[in-house]
Amino acid sequence: MAPPDDGGLAAAGSIDCLHADGDLLVLAKPAGLLCVPGRGPDKQDCLSARAQQRWPEALVVHRLDQATSGLVLMARNLEAQRRLSQAFEQRAVRKRYHAVVAGRMAPQPDNAWAEIDLPIAADWERRPLRVIDTERGKPSLTRWHVLGHDDAAGTTRLALEPVTGRTHQLRVHLAAVGHAILGDALYADAPIHAQAPRLLLHAAWLAFEHPVSGEWLEFTSPAPF
Repeated sequence: MAPPDDGGLAAAGSIDCLHADGDLLVLAKPAGLLCVPGRGPDKQDCLSARAQQRWPEALVVHRLDQATSGLVLMARNLEAQRRLSQAFEQRAVRKRYHAVVAGRMAPQPDNAWAEIDLPIAADWERRPLRVIDTERGKPSLTRWHVLGHDDAAGTTRLALEPVTGRTHQLRVHLAAVGHAILGDALYADAPIHAQAPRLLLHAAWLAFEHPVSGEWLEFTSPAPF
């Protein structure tokens, strides 16, 4: 059985709102907090429940892993939810993450973006884990470039752009190329998992077209690590 993917503890009841208008919310999720309720009474505290305490009409549009921190978009009416969900499906929403990974990843010439193009499938025997599977996997593409190195720790800080949106995509892809994310309880080996008290993965940038006004919006959230 896979270990719990709790990612650390989120402060009870806290919520950080970067933007609110009549159609949408942009929230900053702490690591360790679910996006939606899980099974059991101990998994009812989540970002959507906290948002609905302040904005009862708030609706889920997309999710982050429990262990991942960063920007989450919610809608405030059904039409905005429909349009934003469609924008995610059409890959019209731009997302960028920051991560710290094990080992030294060499930057591309001129620090251009590189790609990890490996198909991902569910690991049915070890759910909710995912695996690289060239026969059953769905096409999955991640873009990355190097932000810096910590030679003393033997780590690399990356910017990541998931072109597709598979479950655990960034975590699976980086582990598959030999550079697992520090603190990853699911895909890193024990020493790399132990290098950080939480998963060092943060949704740092979100850009999209407002579902009603059409205005192009961009939001940033500095990585807390």
